[in-house]
Amino acid sequence: MAHFITPTTTLRTALILATAIMLVSMTACSKPAIVNGKAVVDLDGTSYTLDIVADNPTRERGLGGASELPDNGGMLFVFPDSRLRTFVMRDCLIDIDIIFLDPTGRIVAMHHMPKEELKADSESPVQYEQRLKRYPSRFSAKFAIEIAGGKLETLDLKDGQLIKLDVDYLKSIVQ
Repeated sequence: MAHFITPTTTLRTALILATAIMLVSMTACSKPAIVNGKAVVDLDGTSYTLDIVADNPTRERGLGGASELPDNGGMLFVFPDSRLRTFVMRDCLIDIDIIFLDPTGRIVAMHHMPKEELKADSESPVQYEQRLKRYPSRFSAKFAIEIAGGKLETLDLKDGQLIKLDVDYLKSIVQ
């Protein structure tokens, strides 16, 4: 039995093919948003708006002194290089969760970081730093995301998972 191709069949096939190509190209080219200087990042289907931290003084301060963090807020730390990193809870008043990412945005480590006792008057700065618990990246990391403590328990994130970032933009602003 012969199969006849009509103009309607050809047009329908062309439209389906064009739509599929357009959808694939839109998905492949889309980058995570940077809105008003903040990174909008998807973590397990939830959109987080993260302050971008790309210079040494701001990285050093981090969330130290912050008494609250919005449910879907946090910080995205951007470093000039990729290497083993260690964070501490210096001057932190709230629990924080951290996600370390390699230069491509893949998760290399995650930790829940509970707040610690603030520096006592009787402690020297060195003594204070020495007693703070260390949270390592385990592998080289170029980025770190800090969100409200306890959020990691609700997110289904895994080591090696890709978190989409506008890596080119972030590399262009890091100091």
